[in-house]
Amino acid sequence: MKKLETDVVVIGGGATGVGVLRDLVMRGFRAVLVERADLGQGTTGRYHGLLHSGGRYVVSDPISAAECAQENEIIANLHPDAVEDTGGLFVVTPEDDPDFADKFLKGASETGVWAEEISPEEALRQEPRLNPGILRAIKVKDKTVDGWAMLWGAIRSAQKYGGQILTYHRVDKIETAYGQVIAVRAHGTKTGEDVTIDCKFVINAGGPWAGQIAAMAGAHGVDVVPGRGIMIAMNHRLVNQVVNRCIPPSDGDILVPVHTVSIIGTTDVAVDDPDHLEIPRNEVQQMLDAGEVLIPGFRESRAVHAWAGARPLVKDSRVAASDTRHMSRTMSIIDHKERDDISGLITIAGGKLTTYRLMAKNAVDLMCRQMNDWRPCRTAEEIMPGTERGDNYKVTHRLKEREEDRFDQQIVCECELMNRKMFVDLLEAQPNATFDDLRRQLRLGMGPCQGGFCSMRAAGITQQIGRGNVEDITDLMRLFLKNRWIGLWPILYGRQVRQTALDDWIFQGTFDIEHVPNVDSSEVESRAVR
Repeated sequence: MKKLETDVVVIGGGATGVGVLRDLVMRGFRAVLVERADLGQGTTGRYHGLLHSGGRYVVSDPISAAECAQENEIIANLHPDAVEDTGGLFVVTPEDDPDFADKFLKGASETGVWAEEISPEEALRQEPRLNPGILRAIKVKDKTVDGWAMLWGAIRSAQKYGGQILTYHRVDKIETAYGQVIAVRAHGTKTGEDVTIDCKFVINAGGPWAGQIAAMAGAHGVDVVPGRGIMIAMNHRLVNQVVNRCIPPSDGDILVPVHTVSIIGTTDVAVDDPDHLEIPRNEVQQMLDAGEVLIPGFRESRAVHAWAGARPLVKDSRVAASDTRHMSRTMSIIDHKERDDISGLITIAGGKLTTYRLMAKNAVDLMCRQMNDWRPCRTAEEIMPGTERGDNYKVTHRLKEREEDRFDQQIVCECELMNRKMFVDLLEAQPNATFDDLRRQLRLGMGPCQGGFCSMRAAGITQQIGRGNVEDITDLMRLFLKNRWIGLWPILYGRQVRQTALDDWIFQGTFDIEHVPNVDSSEVESRAVR
């Protein structure tokens, strides 16, 4: 049994949890973050890439709109390497009510969301693929964000201040004595070692799993409703700024350019288990149909990957329990001392990736008040380590980097322009990482071939530098491909069938991939991953 001692344990390694860790250590608290899998593997890594201007919610959820407007520029300044300043449009298509645009503009004015109406002709000049029949268009300050790059920037900042992170550690129990949290018990799923972390406080940032985590301390009935949404990446940038339909939030009403692809999203369906998220084929077709409304000929582009994420929505008494579309997106912070008479425990849920820093600030502020130990928040003031250049990234950033080192380094992943040095350096820094763990930081296998070629190169390099025997490395590759292919089955039609068949022939014929030693099933992610 391993023993640790700290001031605060943060449970959950998504953006909110990492943001809480960073906030805590920047205020001078000792803190340990515990995550049952890899960082950013849950909701943070399963979304459409939008850094909200607030426009989406100016009519339906004005509090959330105001929060997003407040944080949009702050996040862009803190994470220049993760945010692309694309701008955005809300357009009224021939299928939409033109009068809703007036409600939109009024809501934007009331919530502090910058918005400016432009002519349909100007919108079509900026985005020529748009539906030529659009009736109205409104400019907003939407941006796009690489959630993993943002997450790792915050991690570097937290570690700079002494924050500790335990990934692949499953929390089994939050121990209390006389109504006070005293420790967290966890099990290392890779190490096999049990860990007890003595602490004064726990901040539960478990997202869709927050209710299950709160129950470990005896705080039952925390109603976090997982809202499943599917998204589809198309094989190139059909637009260069975020394009939204100017309607109340609906299914398939947004197209987001992220890196070299465009992402259409999203559905919203209440589910019971955030660990098992389906990607129904009828919803895939629904997304493709919705894309046609915004971009005529949308279906002629190739879909390269589909995935599902679970929004951590706090149950809203104003709507039906199954109506996740109309539940508020604002953050919810539960003080369990007040609610359950358990001191030293806070649960935070709801919110948006855009508001992760603000959510962390509000949670740690509440902790300071409960502990009667006030320390001011400084997280909006300091740019992330390694990103001091200050300019937001552009889609061509890796192309420029590869032009500079193309004669020195082998390209491992042509789709994402990832070279050998990037892969080797990260593998040496994280020798126990799976290829999926590395993918979340390097974008390995996230292009059109979905790992068909780069996974072989990655496996060969891993063996060449002595990071495991052939059987272990083949296991890693098979696990990586299995997780890639989960997001391919629902979109197997047209050109994607040919690419997937080619990949399958390569791996069956060259590696006999189905007959290598079995992968530990506990490591296989049971839902679609990006």
